[in-house]
Amino acid sequence: MTDGRRFHAGLAAEEIAAARYAAEGGEVLASRWRVPEGEIDLVVRLGTLTVFVEVKQRRRSGPDSPVSPRQWARIAAAASRWIAAHPDPAVTGYRFDAALIDGAGRLELVADAWRPGGG
Repeated sequence: MTDGRRFHAGLAAEEIAAARYAAEGGEVLASRWRVPEGEIDLVVRLGTLTVFVEVKQRRRSGPDSPVSPRQWARIAAAASRWIAAHPDPAVTGYRFDAALIDGAGRLELVADAWRPGGG
């Protein structure tokens, strides 16, 4: 897959994930939020919870995690920057999710896919 096709496929995957969160009452606060530490694909508000979402396309299904510990560490560092830049007293917690999209556009949403310090 060329870089241009991969970029557009990535955008489509993020749109699928964002639509799912919106259907569940979530509000997408940001997409592709970038800081020097890393990028967060989606930042979603679910009630009093802020959810940081890593969107991954998968060519095949299986038990292996498509998000490496190193990637989660970069996402966590970026999330720390988000929290500092967007203080909100109504937020009572944070969560890290993985949105996995297969080649047919089917979404598997893994809530609480990673916990800082816990893997």
